[in-house]
Order: sequence, then C-alpha cells, then structure tokens
Amino acid sequence: MHTRTQQCLLFDLDGVLYQGETPVTGAVETLAWVREQDIPHLFLTNTTSRPRSALVDKLGRMGIDIGADRLLTPPVAAVRWLEAHVHGPVALFVPEATRAEFESLDLVTEDTLEAAAVVVGDLGAGWDYAILNRAFRLLMQQPQPALVALGMTRYWQAADGLRLDAGAFVAALSHAAGVEPVVLGKPAAPFFRTACDMLGVEPGHAVMIGDDIRGDIEGAQRAGLQAVQVRTGKFRPADLELGVTPDAVLESVADLPGWWEGRAVSH
Repeated sequence: MHTRTQQCLLFDLDGVLYQGETPVTGAVETLAWVREQDIPHLFLTNTTSRPRSALVDKLGRMGIDIGADRLLTPPVAAVRWLEAHVHGPVALFVPEATRAEFESLDLVTEDTLEAAAVVVGDLGAGWDYAILNRAFRLLMQQPQPALVALGMTRYWQAADGLRLDAGAFVAALSHAAGVEPVVLGKPAAPFFRTACDMLGVEPGHAVMIGDDIRGDIEGAQRAGLQAVQVRTGKFRPADLELGVTPDAVLESVADLPGWWEGRAVSH
C-alpha cells in the first residue's frame, strides 16, 4: 500500500480521456507519463450503460490500457451497499449489459410488484413513461424501498449533442415518491472517498481530473479532494461562472504533466 502522504490522481473517463470513440489528443501519452512517474491512480466514471469489461475493451481499442480493478463504477459501489443494507429483492432500471454487475443479488422480474430497493442507472433512450411509472409504483410501497442512484450526473456530451443522464430521472422519482436517494456515484462524497480508500490516501492528497463542473469538480472538492477542470467534453466557459472554483483549469488532460510538475516545484 502507498503511504498516506503520497499524492494520487483520479480520472474521469468520458470527456477527459475520450469523447465518443476517439481519445482526447494527448490522453494516451499522459497516462503513460502517470505510469512512468509511478503515481497512484484510479479511473472513476458514472457510466452505467455498460459493464466494466466493456469499458476496459473500449478503452483498449483507443490505446488506453487499464485493468477492471483500476475502474471504480457506481454498480460496483452499489452492490457493496445493497449487500450490506438491503434484505430483499432488488429492482433494476439499468441497461441490460449492466445487469451482469448485479448478478450476485436477488433480482425481481419485470412483472413483480414489490422490491426492497429500486436501482436507477442510465437507461438513456430506454426510458419511456411506462418504465418510469413502474419504478415510481415500486417506490410507493410500504415499507418504502430504498432508491439507489448510480450517480446524479445531469447530462453528458454525446456525438449528437447533450443528453439527459441518470440524475434527471432519479430527481423525478425522488420528487414524486418523496424519498431521498442513496447516491453511489459522482458527485456523492462517499464515491470519491471510496476511491481514496482503494489507493490508501487521504482525500486531501488526491486530485480529481474532470470535465463536469458539478459532478467532478464540486463533488470532489466537497469530499475534501483537489479538483482540476479540463476544457474538453461537456465543459462550457459559462461553467466557470457558477460559483465553483477549480484548483486549476487545463485546456485538456494533455497539459496535466506540466501542471503536476510545476506544482511540485512550487511546493
């Protein structure tokens, strides 16, 4: 295990290392530099539309080679929480491919009217009124099930423009059913702290690299981490006028080595 004072890096994926099916220019070289410098690091993502194995394969095709054990996703954190806190069947509102991450749990079928927990991820275009209303009806049972959110990201940058993410649907269900969600993804503080625990560092010695001013930057800072905003992915110049002040703003992840080394010299 690394010492408690060693600095570490946490990377968001989509919008920081790649966009769509294309790596951000300089991302592969930056990650090679991170490995050469032996900087402890993990990759954090709120992506729930595919399992870790699919993400690892996708990254590999872009020349970004990481192991599944380096990838912290909301389903991984959610399974741990559900096993510890929920006694009963679980209703999943996640893409079919992501269900594999939950195979150790007792899962309900689509026609089941009762559940001990309702898990909401990024169904994307799979959402329709009937599916959203089914989740709502499950949440209106007594005793009320837990509403488990695989992140509260509001939207993301797709190839064709901005798209609603899971957070919008979780907010709708929370409002309608009058239940506070258990958030197991960004920007929830426990998600960032879990990553720090995995690396054996205190939050104050971790730096989050992200493109989302709320989910990555504000969320990390509230958890006690430092946070660096990159001007790629979903970043918009107006983000810097929302009252959140990143510890640094970089044009892209390609500028990370220079910033990191300059920071070390200044200290």
